Amino acid sequence: IALATYIVGQTPFPEFSVVLMLDDLQIMYYDSITWKVLYRTKNDSKYYDEEQSDAGVVFKDTYNGMKARDFYVKEHLNHTDGVHVHQRLAGCELLNNDKPGPLQRLDAFDGQNLEEVTYDLEKNDIQMKRPWIIPWDQVKQLHMKLLYENVYHPICIKVLRRYLNMEKNNVMRKVKPRVRLVRKTLTDSQELQISCLATGFYPRHINLTLFRDDQPVDDDQITGGEILPNGDGTYQMRKSLVISAEEQRERHKYNCTMKHLNLDNKLDITFVVLKAPLSKTLSKILPLVLMK
Repeated sequence: IALATYIVGQTPFPEFSVVLMLDDLQIMYYDSITWKVLYRTKNDSKYYDEEQSDAGVVFKDTYNGMKARDFYVKEHLNHTDGVHVHQRLAGCELLNNDKPGPLQRLDAFDGQNLEEVTYDLEKNDIQMKRPWIIPWDQVKQLHMKLLYENVYHPICIKVLRRYLNMEKNNVMRKVKPRVRLVRKTLTDSQELQISCLATGFYPRHINLTLFRDDQPVDDDQITGGEILPNGDGTYQMRKSLVISAEEQRERHKYNCTMKHLNLDNKLDITFVVLKAPLSKTLSKILPLVLMK
């Protein structure tokens, strides 16, 4: 996957930059300051000249296309001053049996006006959805089809296969999540916060759900839920629920379930919630009554 960013206006960042990823591993960086590929992971020196040449073809063509497109987009949207950002996300994939899949491209200007282009090798066809301003005519359609068929798609698949082979032990690894249950009493309110933390897992996709009495807790009652990176290349996710003192006395059942690629079965863990203490006022009055 390549994320290209073209910036219109004065910023401390390069006018144009590209980050190239293999799944969630950054492998290359390219920008308009050096116009060269900088490697972020191991690489084979015998491919250096070839990869610099491929980057010059693909990324410079991307730069020229985004720069030309932004002129029309700014005029169309009446954006003439300030900083504006055009981003393009493009990538290809390998299907079963190492079969090349489609190449897809998504464009957005200032986070809106999405445009999607898909090149399907098997059908030898290219399609554009939701064009911004200028739909492709027949000549443009043919030009783009030839470009994707003979340049973009072959280079994308070639680089994908090469770095997948070099990094397969990294991106294909499977690490089980470790689970921690955390209980914390909020001293100001006597509420109880329960948290379910899954950490140290890879790949990053995980399904973690909190239940109350065997029913999923509504999302608006839960905090957290973001997948965050650990320093060792694995990931973590935490979900928390605050239980009021009144709800604690109702003695509900709470549990946390998770599904992950490296778990054979769904993991289910139950929280033990002790009955909430009496209020501060009653706990102070009761000893005085007993002393009489």
